[in-house]
Amino acid sequence: MRPIEVPPYQLQTLISTSDIPGHSTCLPTQQIRCAQALGSEIYVGFANGELIRFALQADDPNKLESYMVLSRQTVPNDKSIDDIVLLPSLQRALVLSDSQIHFYTLPSLVPVNIKPIRHITVLAVDQQHLQRPPPSNNGPVEPVHFCAIKRNAIGMYSIRGDRLLFMKEIPLPAGATLAKRSGFTLCVANKSEYQMIDLENASAFDVIPISQAMDPVPFIVNPFITVIDRSEFLMLSYTGASTMGLFITSNGDPVRGTLEWGQHPISLSFDYPYITALLPNGTIEAHSVENQTIAQVISAPSNADLDERKKLIASLHGYLVPSTERSSKMRMVPVSLLRGQPIVQ
Repeated sequence: MRPIEVPPYQLQTLISTSDIPGHSTCLPTQQIRCAQALGSEIYVGFANGELIRFALQADDPNKLESYMVLSRQTVPNDKSIDDIVLLPSLQRALVLSDSQIHFYTLPSLVPVNIKPIRHITVLAVDQQHLQRPPPSNNGPVEPVHFCAIKRNAIGMYSIRGDRLLFMKEIPLPAGATLAKRSGFTLCVANKSEYQMIDLENASAFDVIPISQAMDPVPFIVNPFITVIDRSEFLMLSYTGASTMGLFITSNGDPVRGTLEWGQHPISLSFDYPYITALLPNGTIEAHSVENQTIAQVISAPSNADLDERKKLIASLHGYLVPSTERSSKMRMVPVSLLRGQPIVQ
């Protein structure tokens, strides 16, 4: 299918390594492990355990606003930061590092007085709670529920402010390498299968295999799960010749159509109504979830820059991007001042 005439996305550099004091300008992208954005803030996690907060600032009225380092933290033991999850409704951030979940305040990244949750392999926050807006002055603050998955068990937790509540634990014999939660449904991927888990009844069933290839595959087939709606998930399954994207309800029923990629994606992101995939050759493809057609194809960068594209991340509440569209129309002009008669009160 031909992409639409007006593409939904454009690429723009927001942060370069030269913007990070103390980091070499030749810092390899492998050092960046994860990132999240909210409003005028971007949070980046590094392999050395650094958590850096960037803020959109304008130091010079004659120059375009840019993201600059505002604060930085280092997680205990200086271990790699594997995941950052922002909770705007609580003004909190959950950071997964060294198999532990740490808690920080937004936007300052000041540690919260909550002991880390240990021995965690996967973190899955309720997608419905992630979509809650920042708190208003008089509005109630509702707790956020999440699953902290260990090697063979699911721990269910609730957080509100500085209070963490353990709710219950559910056995998970096959473990999980990836998980996404929506309400009381948890969709997980273990080493070979996708599973749908009912957290209320502690029941589970297999959905589809991660790989359907009959012959050995010369690369690692990573699973992908995306929450599409309250009771709908997207799962990717490699067939041996291509990768299929299947929309499955929490009951295990297929809905919509099927997405297809010629290569198995290395990253996936959902920003309604588009599913955006980063392919191994550096190409980015955006599909519409409504009609499953290709809406946009962003070509791969030059060979020298091929290593730059590592991951696609969606910002649920949006973030600010500097733009020259308006500033280019503004310029300083001389203004003649006329001396008038003094004003008598």
